[in-house]
Amino acid sequence: MSMPFYVAPEQQMKDRADFARKGIARGRSVVVLHYADGILFVAENRSQALHKVSEIYDRIGFAAVGRYNEFENLRTAGIRYADLRGYSYDRTDVTARGLANAYAQLLGTIFSSGGEKPYEVEIVVAELGAEPSLDQIYRLTYDGSVGDEEDFAVMGGAAEVVAEALRRGYQRKLNLSEAVRLAVAALSSDSGPNAEKRTIELEALEVAILDRTRALPRKFRRIRGDWLSSLLADGNAAPAPEPEREPPPAAVAPAAVPEVGTTHDSPSSEA
Repeated sequence: MSMPFYVAPEQQMKDRADFARKGIARGRSVVVLHYADGILFVAENRSQALHKVSEIYDRIGFAAVGRYNEFENLRTAGIRYADLRGYSYDRTDVTARGLANAYAQLLGTIFSSGGEKPYEVEIVVAELGAEPSLDQIYRLTYDGSVGDEEDFAVMGGAAEVVAEALRRGYQRKLNLSEAVRLAVAALSSDSGPNAEKRTIELEALEVAILDRTRALPRKFRRIRGDWLSSLLADGNAAPAPEPEREPPPAAVAPAAVPEVGTTHDSPSSEA
């Protein structure tokens, strides 16, 4: 009987990390940043059906990059976690910190397991506080590491280049229009500081906010169409009217949703 090849644990972890990083780098970048009245999410996403930015709970948003089927599993598991905790205790007990800890345990377990491949994802969980100083942005990587980001977070693609472009123009008190234009300009400069900026079409942008000025308990709102176009132009247009009754966060059928702490893996495309 042939003996299996021995691979040192350090080499095995390095190979798994390299595998995950390569998958994440193939995805298009996502930017999450604070602005004067909340938290802004901007992603380059040419799909109108597969969202990279979503709502998790009243004041909590979710953004991801990597393999769509994997971060969609994390999103729907996060909604289940939030709904269960909010129903069992109180809606104010659902926090981004608790959700980030649950995601960290799940991603860390998957990464260290030798029986399955690591998730090729990076995610951000952001929570809108009652005041700007209480806003929180947590960035989680493929191995379960958690970072508490102070001003902004960038994932996927040429993340370092985009982050440097953001750093040069970022201010904490940017209004919504300034923040959107800065984020789109940073995404456009992912070829490098000396390369010509490319143009990102309006249809290729996915933009959403956690809006502190919104009267409804749920603060998540998508920015589309004329509103987005005006923000990119001069920022003078009023927001789109609120719907009379807002639909709940989208989730897949219960049979297809894993619990936090379980895994599911199937072929899918990079997002």
